[in-house]
Amino acid sequence: MITGKRTALVVSALAGAAALALAGCAPTGYDQNNGDQVEVANQAAAAGEATPTPDASEGAEDTAEEPTKEVAAEDLTTKLTAKKLPRMGTVVVDQDGFTLYRFDKDTVDPAASNCVDKCAKVWPPAFTEDGKPDLVGIDDEKLGVITRPDGTKQLTLGDWALYRYIGDTKPGQWKGQGVGGTWFVVAPDGKRNLTCLPSVTPKAVEPPADDDSKDGGEDSESGYSY
Repeated sequence: MITGKRTALVVSALAGAAALALAGCAPTGYDQNNGDQVEVANQAAAAGEATPTPDASEGAEDTAEEPTKEVAAEDLTTKLTAKKLPRMGTVVVDQDGFTLYRFDKDTVDPAASNCVDKCAKVWPPAFTEDGKPDLVGIDDEKLGVITRPDGTKQLTLGDWALYRYIGDTKPGQWKGQGVGGTWFVVAPDGKRNLTCLPSVTPKAVEPPADDDSKDGGEDSESGYSY
């Protein structure tokens, strides 16, 4: 394993090469080559702060006693397809062609979703009933199902829960990439697709108008909650 100064040199060289190849995509601080880790130490060090550790409980708001919800047929995810998109490379899309995402504040051991309530209105889960969507270009051994706090079922890839993003208004868009530094386009193996990242960390769009939240997608005190 590469350690110490050699690690820093390698990461720096790779980030520089990615920036040249994908101008305007990759900001400083993102590790393009590690599907399971986003490097934020550079920004934290510059600010004189410790690297932040995501709170897995954030966003999980008192849903344990909610009644089981039924999911409308049109909200079910019935197909997962590995598809190449311009600049982004291979992503996973649903039956309607919308890009799917994963959330760094979820867990994989055990697999669980920490995106509930307002978060789930902005990032609708990939709901399922039988856990058997049609698969195109995706290994069925990577596919899984979790039970959400409200009793609904959600698809996973590589044990990471799958979501759509309401900020994507057309098939093939990936406006959710890098939102809050915790949301990323998912690759067919369940890892982050970090091929193209925004130069500035984007904010999540606000929840739908019928949501009772007053302060939209970002809490200025606690950071991104979804």
